[in-house]
Amino acid sequence: MANQRAHTVTGRLTALVCITVLLATSARLSAALPAETDPAWTLRKEAGAIRVYTINQPDSDFKAFKAEAVMDVPLENLMAVMVNPQSCVEWVHNCSESYAFGDGHFHDRFAYSVNDMPWPVADRDYVLHIRTRGDRTSGEIIMDLNATPNRRDPVEGHVRVDRSDTLYRFVAQGDQTRMVWIQHTDPNGAIPGWLVNTLLVDIPVRSMEQLERVARTERYQDHRLIWNQDGELVGVEGNP
Repeated sequence: MANQRAHTVTGRLTALVCITVLLATSARLSAALPAETDPAWTLRKEAGAIRVYTINQPDSDFKAFKAEAVMDVPLENLMAVMVNPQSCVEWVHNCSESYAFGDGHFHDRFAYSVNDMPWPVADRDYVLHIRTRGDRTSGEIIMDLNATPNRRDPVEGHVRVDRSDTLYRFVAQGDQTRMVWIQHTDPNGAIPGWLVNTLLVDIPVRSMEQLERVARTERYQDHRLIWNQDGELVGVEGNP
């Protein structure tokens, strides 16, 4: 009987430790980026419908940015772009290479990409863990992209980014889509301050402008979002 009680206590303690670890891990993940509504965001640029804000990040010399806009394209078009592993080169400013790898699926996958940096700065490469979730009732889809640098070997001539966290939030508004893009990246190595400040503003503006153009092209038309019986997004279906 005493042994049974001991096993029960041990089991409960093990479960409690597991729950604590899971909660701590979730807290770290959610704390990686500042809240969208943080009052410390500072408006840096307005370009048409796009607004870009920056904010200081703890333990980093580099600011995070938030870009937001209402795009004149349906959510289905944008998601058709986002699930294409090669689409980074189509819309993300300075993205010169991108592809998926591993045995991932729609909700949980991995991608490798390269950012072409101006000479003499070395190009940066990213190994990203991408997670996607969506809710049919709210019309909201969220993508989290986090650097996982050790999942692929280093590439000669590139500097591997080991700290990068990105959140994309898409909300359907009829035939339009509201997009919020929050990102913090520590690019590693020496980069001139003027270049960092330029990238913080120029990358989201140029990229979101290009994303809207790309999402209107023929290859990203006639797609639809696939939801399960619980109203959770499970995929995007359309042109190959």
